[in-house]
Amino acid sequence: MKAALFDLDGVVFDTEGQYTVFWGQQCREFHPERPGLEHEIKGQTLVQIYDAWFSGPLRDKQALITERLDRFEQQMDYRYVAGFQEYIALLRRRNVQTAVVTSSNRQKMLAVYGAHPEFQGMFDAILTSEDFAASKPDPDCYLRAARRLGARPEECVVFEDSFNGLRSGRAAGMTVVGLATTNAAEAIRPLCDHVIGDYTALLAADIDPHQSSSI
Repeated sequence: MKAALFDLDGVVFDTEGQYTVFWGQQCREFHPERPGLEHEIKGQTLVQIYDAWFSGPLRDKQALITERLDRFEQQMDYRYVAGFQEYIALLRRRNVQTAVVTSSNRQKMLAVYGAHPEFQGMFDAILTSEDFAASKPDPDCYLRAARRLGARPEECVVFEDSFNGLRSGRAAGMTVVGLATTNAAEAIRPLCDHVIGDYTALLAADIDPHQSSSI
């Protein structure tokens, strides 16, 4: 493993449950005819959500939802997934390059940096939605991250939790580790090389997921 590429929500931070609450409120208000829509849109960018569900007669609601989301993200609890800080430190000691590859925008990342001043120092690169030509499940984001770190796809391990993110890593030709923080392990297993609940399993076994056949 030359490079470890991490999605953000549900992978670095245990935030997906908070987003489910936020989008559940918006979906019940604007799409009461579609119960559970907040689960369908997991892993999608804001542009994708707007294009699919808040266009046409709801286009004028986009500014309101964006304002609500900005306020929500400023107040979120950015709690690290168990074992992440220790695992990223281990990778750094072993000279494995690291990057965040997220569909979040730079505005949201300012809230992250405010909550965790140490965050940027953990990674060699941070790629946001503004850096991609196409969003997940397209592999563009992970291929761009690999190029920025000077790594070939086969030298990279992707850590993801959403279906679109897992498909993106697979399409990029990288080893994919799925975190069962957002979806059930059984649901994501077909899209992963390995499934973990959090990083404590990797730390306990001192496993390189690029070399291991099972976790």
